[in-house]
Amino acid sequence: MPISGSRPSTGDRTTLDPAGRAARGAPYALAAALFLAYAVLSVTRHRRMEEGSWDLGIFEQAVRAYAWLRPPLVDLKGPGSNILGDHFSPVVALIAPLYRVFPTPVTLLVVQAALIALSALPVTRASAKLLGRARGLALGAAYGLSWGIQRAVEFDFHEICFAVPLLAFALEALLARRWRTALGWGLPLLLVKEDLGITLAALALVTAWRARHADPRAARLAAAVALAGAAAAALVFTVVIPAFAADGYAYWEKLGAGGAGGPLGGLGTKLTTLGWVLVPTTGLLALRSPLLLVAVPTLGWRFLSGDPHYWSTDYHYSAVLMPVVALALADALDTARRSPRPRVRAYAHQLPGAVLAAALALSATSLPLARLGERSAYGKPARVAAVERLLAQIPDGVRVEADHGPLTRLTSRCQVYWIGGTQGVLPAYLVYDGSDGRAGDPVAFAERLHPGSRFVLMGEAGGYVLLQRML
Repeated sequence: MPISGSRPSTGDRTTLDPAGRAARGAPYALAAALFLAYAVLSVTRHRRMEEGSWDLGIFEQAVRAYAWLRPPLVDLKGPGSNILGDHFSPVVALIAPLYRVFPTPVTLLVVQAALIALSALPVTRASAKLLGRARGLALGAAYGLSWGIQRAVEFDFHEICFAVPLLAFALEALLARRWRTALGWGLPLLLVKEDLGITLAALALVTAWRARHADPRAARLAAAVALAGAAAAALVFTVVIPAFAADGYAYWEKLGAGGAGGPLGGLGTKLTTLGWVLVPTTGLLALRSPLLLVAVPTLGWRFLSGDPHYWSTDYHYSAVLMPVVALALADALDTARRSPRPRVRAYAHQLPGAVLAAALALSATSLPLARLGERSAYGKPARVAAVERLLAQIPDGVRVEADHGPLTRLTSRCQVYWIGGTQGVLPAYLVYDGSDGRAGDPVAFAERLHPGSRFVLMGEAGGYVLLQRML
């Protein structure tokens, strides 16, 4: 028994306070539960052939090349295309050792689920430290169920799954006034994607502002990191990516005046997306925190773009915003609950429960995790089984031209090209979705794609057509 007036050791508290021990383990339990939910969602979608694009195939080709110590050539983007000339994301090479053991697209999906679920740990811990365990857990759960996170998990695999936990850990450290640790977590963002150098600069500037009185040396270091992040981003955009791509950085055309009316095009949709970023996730209170400035670069390039894909709440584009707005909310709540204004204090008191209720309601109705409550999500449709039997006729190691449906059944064992994008390379097999009939006669379609070659129909299943080129 501890002496009266003394403080028990940490070990004593752990032994004598099982409720406290369970509370301390709650953030880890939440992250584990989210990992299970994300992994099941991703893997069951893959099992049902519900990939929404060619992205999973692209990243599997890159990771497969890294796993066998080859340059990250991605034939889906064009024969011999280096993925570093598309997006600068060398961080995906970290998956290569695991992929070498488990060479399947499921490996990428499980890694993504683990990384995104891991980000809930710092969000929950930081929120609990500022607001108490119950409210911190509520904010952590609301974050893990947020629409931006769920849309990213749903939409195949993307390199941003590495950025999400890096930002979460960096902001946790920033809120704990561990300035150098925050910068340390932020620096690897330079290896995740080319635009995240600007996000690192924003993170460093917020760190410098927060540290300016408490630790001037750390503030000066943060200012230097901000300059370095912006310079590194400029170097990657103008030198590194063009060194791997003959035509330079392909995405400049999506900014500014390019497409759909330029920056002012789709303004209503852009404002709706901004509303989704701030209202159901933070009740607008995150606007009171300077941490929200870390979201400005991502919001900026999206809203300047003329590509409508970047404007919407779909896909993976909002995932990196979610840890920022979640921890900006925790920071703002910490201040608001001490406000001299009773209405602000009352709002802050109720908001953690409100954002969790909103996340739960959306998850149960319109967001991807709602599928986990449907029995049909766990079975393999007969159509998919038939398509897989059709694809089993394709030997390993051959060249295949395909559209996005069968890609991820083939990229782990064949050299796969995008349909119509072989640039003169002759495939041994061609497989595509012909269910809409727009391509017309399959043999004639294949021979139009490759004049002078002869193809024979191998079979059809589930709307997919498989053809073999005759030698």
